[in-house]
Amino acid sequence: MTDKINQNRKKGLSKIATGNYGLDEITGGGLPAGRPTLLCGGAGSGKTLMAMEFLVNGALAFDETGVFLTFEESKEDLHGNLASFGFDINELEQSGRITVRVIDPDRQDHVEVGSYNLAGLFAQLDLAIDAVKARRVVIDGIENLFSIFSRQTVIRKEIKRLFKWLKQKGVTSIITLEQGSRPGSLTRHGVEEYIADCVIFLDHRMEGQIATRRLRIVKYRGTSHGTNEYPFLITDKGISVFPVTSLALDHKAPVERVTTGNEQLDTLFGGQGYYKGSSVLISGTAGTGKSSLAACFAKAVCDGGDKCIYFAFEESACQIIRNMGSTGSALDTHARQGLLKIHAVRPMLLGLEMHLLSMHDMIRDFNPAAVILDPISNLEAIGEHLDIKLMFIRLFDYLKRNNITALFTCLTRGNGMEESTEIGISSVMDTWILLRQHLRERRRERSLYIMKSRGMHHDSDIHAFDITDQGIKINPVS
Repeated sequence: MTDKINQNRKKGLSKIATGNYGLDEITGGGLPAGRPTLLCGGAGSGKTLMAMEFLVNGALAFDETGVFLTFEESKEDLHGNLASFGFDINELEQSGRITVRVIDPDRQDHVEVGSYNLAGLFAQLDLAIDAVKARRVVIDGIENLFSIFSRQTVIRKEIKRLFKWLKQKGVTSIITLEQGSRPGSLTRHGVEEYIADCVIFLDHRMEGQIATRRLRIVKYRGTSHGTNEYPFLITDKGISVFPVTSLALDHKAPVERVTTGNEQLDTLFGGQGYYKGSSVLISGTAGTGKSSLAACFAKAVCDGGDKCIYFAFEESACQIIRNMGSTGSALDTHARQGLLKIHAVRPMLLGLEMHLLSMHDMIRDFNPAAVILDPISNLEAIGEHLDIKLMFIRLFDYLKRNNITALFTCLTRGNGMEESTEIGISSVMDTWILLRQHLRERRRERSLYIMKSRGMHHDSDIHAFDITDQGIKINPVS
């Protein structure tokens, strides 16, 4: 009996992948196969782009033809807008993988007399689907057709007929609709979300004068799915969705080591350096050498032939390369070879979750062995400490799952509280190096010690060190 129950559970709802990594993970595999999905949101929220991505990915990645029917844009405008994201709709149309049909209600004179139905629309759709043997269908902006009519009961009846007809046709479809004006409403007519099998809501909002985009699956019949809000970005490559709240503590614990980039510092970790895939925090007041240690590590990663991505929140890439060259870390050659990528932005450019999503996309595209964030404390300008901590926990988990070694620098205040970080992330770090500086005989002296390093033997003494043009020189304990 138990085996039969488990077999039935394994069958589940048939789904079709959208080709969008984040969306497919949130939905547990994609959209319901052979059923309509409602994609709603306000103007400029990304509905048309996400819907067209569904068709383009279907044609290119899954060899599934599609139909795009729009009531909003001309074919020329649609082709031009999507070309900016790298979508060559003309080529896809000419090869017979996608067909685009445009219906403009404003081109005809409409008189509302008696009853009406969508028989003409069904006929056009039927021809288009049969012409390319479409498996995927998008109907974009259908409310523009309904806007010329006033009888809501008939509109609702025809919407139900449309959803039923699409199911009978056996195509996996997306229907985009504008968000309703009433508080809490998803659509204008208030019935579409109840008859659709899957409802996805896109939101474009302002938070602290920073624009953010969020995606939420309102419902998905017959299957489990992510229920939180997920940030997404619209970039020159299309839409990127990062399911940041779905990550679990299921990452492995490698025993392989990676060098810190400094032989003397390696010695303090038993002569082997950090664990590969671990998270390392270097904290200290201004001028203690945090960025110098980070650059030393970046150089070592690239010297070994691996890639490293360096997220900088204070200096430009050119400044970092110039300044670190004076400390013995020549990064210019690695940058030219494509082993080192320095991405320098002001924190205020994006919101916290948008930063996280942007970094995720670049990490996924660049495929580095190591990631550096310098300094993470600058993000205090755009978020509360708890929000920043939660953001970095999500990033730590993502990096660990992909076995990427992460090094973070953090500025601490010169108030005697160096053994803490205001963001409060030291507790989730695998290794924590604390840097200090103090005056001795009219000379400022730097020192470092290892606060913790989980799972390995490490030195517990305080060591003075100097930053020279030949690198960082750590002095033995006197």
